[in-house]
Amino acid sequence: MAIPRTARHARLVPPAAAALVLGIALAGCSSGSSGADPASYPDDTIEVIVPFAAGGPTDTVTRIVAEPMGAELGQQVVVQNVEGAGGTVGAGEASQADPDGYTALLHHIGMSTAPSLYADLNFDPVEDFEPVGLVTEVPMTIISRPGLGPADMDELVSYIEENEGSITLAHAGVGSASNLCGLLLEDALGVDVQEVPYDGTGPAMTDILGGQVDIMCDQTTNTASQITSGAVDVYAVTTPERVEVFPDIPTAQEEGVDLEVSVWHGLYLPAGTPEEIVETLRASLETALADQAVIDALADLGTAPVAADQVTPDALSTRLQEQIDLWAEVLPEPGS
Repeated sequence: MAIPRTARHARLVPPAAAALVLGIALAGCSSGSSGADPASYPDDTIEVIVPFAAGGPTDTVTRIVAEPMGAELGQQVVVQNVEGAGGTVGAGEASQADPDGYTALLHHIGMSTAPSLYADLNFDPVEDFEPVGLVTEVPMTIISRPGLGPADMDELVSYIEENEGSITLAHAGVGSASNLCGLLLEDALGVDVQEVPYDGTGPAMTDILGGQVDIMCDQTTNTASQITSGAVDVYAVTTPERVEVFPDIPTAQEEGVDLEVSVWHGLYLPAGTPEEIVETLRASLETALADQAVIDALADLGTAPVAADQVTPDALSTRLQEQIDLWAEVLPEPGS
């Protein structure tokens, strides 16, 4: 179902000093408008901004690939969580970073929905970033707090319908994957629930486990371990086919719920980053995604790396624009 910079002050400069300044400026231009030096990149720690709380699914994916990327690059790759406003705070911060390759952004589907959800968005997902490559595409699961009651998806649907307006649904903020999935679930069932936003699905999961909220639709990267341990009740996956690691969990479609959505992740650099640096980071991502330890870790979370031909700027750029166009048709006008 297709549901849905600052004023500069002029000053007099002596001719000799002016020549020196000009020479420095021209030298800087030789390595790109950012002043970054592709030949020595990287020679320092690289920070990857995750625009959600630690412990959430995007954070988990990023930490899985960060270490092998660092090994390939010969520098540490560290994760910086900058959560808030459905991922737009972190993405906005990343868009303003120096385009030198030392600050990147790993974001999910929310990069494509933000233009349709926020009237005052402080970044442009297309113009303000250099795409590096796709990372993974993650199934989502419909889960509930332990002891909610329903034994299967059919019973859950009946329970939600019978308790419409009092059921609480946790998500990671407007525009987050869990929010989008929840909206699609509400639409598919034709019911309203009480939405409870968090700064990420890590803290949302804490409250699910503690019984403070009832249900959540979230990525397997955040739910797999809780499902395997039996800490939560699970009702369906939101992919067209069953997930290999959870063959006994039916799809929502199998259970009569017209809901299909998965979450793709991509790696970005600020616009203006030299092509050579983009390629260096891209190659390290491709190497990391081919690492068997990464493949195994993602498999344990119900997902897998994308194919090597998808770990490219073109593939991510195409996916991003397609999804921006799709969600512009599905979601209401910003601020409406």
